[in-house]
Amino acid sequence: MTLCVPIPCFFPGLPFETAVAKIAALGYRYVEIYDWKQLDLRSAAKALADQGVTLLSMCTTEFCLTDPDRRGLWLDGIKESCEAAAVLGVKKLITQVGADTGAERKKQHDSIVDGLKAGAEILERAGVTVMIEPLNTKVNHPGYYLTASDEAFGIVRAVGSPNVKVVFDIYHQQISEGNILPNITGNLGLIAHLHAAGHPGRNELQFGENDYKNIFAAVDRAGYTGACGLEYNPLMDPEESLKTAKALYASAE
Repeated sequence: MTLCVPIPCFFPGLPFETAVAKIAALGYRYVEIYDWKQLDLRSAAKALADQGVTLLSMCTTEFCLTDPDRRGLWLDGIKESCEAAAVLGVKKLITQVGADTGAERKKQHDSIVDGLKAGAEILERAGVTVMIEPLNTKVNHPGYYLTASDEAFGIVRAVGSPNVKVVFDIYHQQISEGNILPNITGNLGLIAHLHAAGHPGRNELQFGENDYKNIFAAVDRAGYTGACGLEYNPLMDPEESLKTAKALYASAE
């Protein structure tokens, strides 16, 4: 497993190109962003190439899979995001499934599955994987539909495409359900990316209740070869925080 730096968490006020250079100087080779529409795509692609950094993931433009009436909007966003991904060399897109609309949960569940099935051909043609994300509703995302990893994994199985997976956020799932290691190691074939933060507070990994050294070692032993995004709000100076993360979790590199 390798560590990945979500740029908006650490350098939200810096131009993308400057942030990439800082991150590369700290020894990291993988980054993430959320809103790709804020980028000058050609300039961003050049900065990544110049620094030897890979943009591992970014978000889709729309988060509305729970509502079948908005499926066309989501699909248009997938097409647009895949086109941007081709310029930036991105192979993974994160999509949140959307708010709980108040409709029967089965109808919302089926809407997510049907939307992902409709998008699978676009994704497969582009060589891009979309990752749905369970989130916690107790602290950070009240009103969101998808909280349970079991349901997320079931959705991916129902879609049946190699280009539809889960991003498993350890912070969110610690709050929602715990049982972190069995849920990750028992579903590696359905997980394309990890996120991590310390809980409570969503700060540095070492400040929370989870033993991330143990988690990362167990995930490595289970055969996970992807990345984990350090998706936290640093209490330390951002550069010092990233240096410390690299020192503490070097075995994950």
